[in-house]
Amino acid sequence: MFHNDKLTPADAAIFETFVVPRYLSLYGELLLEMLLVGDEARILHVGCRTGYPDLKLYERVEQAEIIGLDPSLPALELARNKAASRRDAQVEYRILENDLSEFEPEQFTHALALHPIVTAEERLALLGGMKNVLCPGGQALVAMPLRGSFQEVADLLREYALKFDDAEFSKAVDYALATRPSIESLSEELESVGFEDVDVEIRQTFLPFDSGRAFVEDPVTRLQIMPELHTWLGELELKKPLEYVRDAIDKYWSEGKLELTVHVGCASARVPGG
Repeated sequence: MFHNDKLTPADAAIFETFVVPRYLSLYGELLLEMLLVGDEARILHVGCRTGYPDLKLYERVEQAEIIGLDPSLPALELARNKAASRRDAQVEYRILENDLSEFEPEQFTHALALHPIVTAEERLALLGGMKNVLCPGGQALVAMPLRGSFQEVADLLREYALKFDDAEFSKAVDYALATRPSIESLSEELESVGFEDVDVEIRQTFLPFDSGRAFVEDPVTRLQIMPELHTWLGELELKKPLEYVRDAIDKYWSEGKLELTVHVGCASARVPGG
């Protein structure tokens, strides 16, 4: 379901130490603001990685049972260690094999997905699976970069295609940018699988990088942005285009930092009934 790599133990630690506070927290903070809870909740976190923001959910609800799913065992082990530090936390972490069909329908009050790295078809399947596991009145929360994110990199990829007369690559980039989820299209996707009361919030922010090399080697780029770009561009080879992007950043931003545009989005939707 997800294109997230099965992290090594070292990458799981890097993800928790660098990616969560610098990047993933942008989505988690917005998601937590949109969370609607009473005194109790049973929460499914799909693609939980190292378990952020699971423990923060206990600041919003007195009694919660959380099940986290991820394809990466080292990430889950780190999440389990974090959860063990809080004695009152009812958190269980499991390997995500394929989809959510292992769960009986209507088992959860909330279903969360934080920055799912999926194709458009996989995103629809994810949303449908989330609706299926939610009880009537249950809330789904999906946070992801929306259309316009990483625009500076997209422009440099277009420039690469033009310079090297690569029509196939140019067409793929244009199609990817045109079909990235927007407030309207994400709302339509949620409604198409049966959700109602859809609300999408968006915040624009910027991620600074000191140089082209810093961009390419940054854990956020390697573990989040690059897998995201791969879902945009399918099976196209990105080695040479990314080398061009690295060198172009050094050229165009030689006097300052690259500030990468990110449109942080979060959708809230409810299951009818309840």
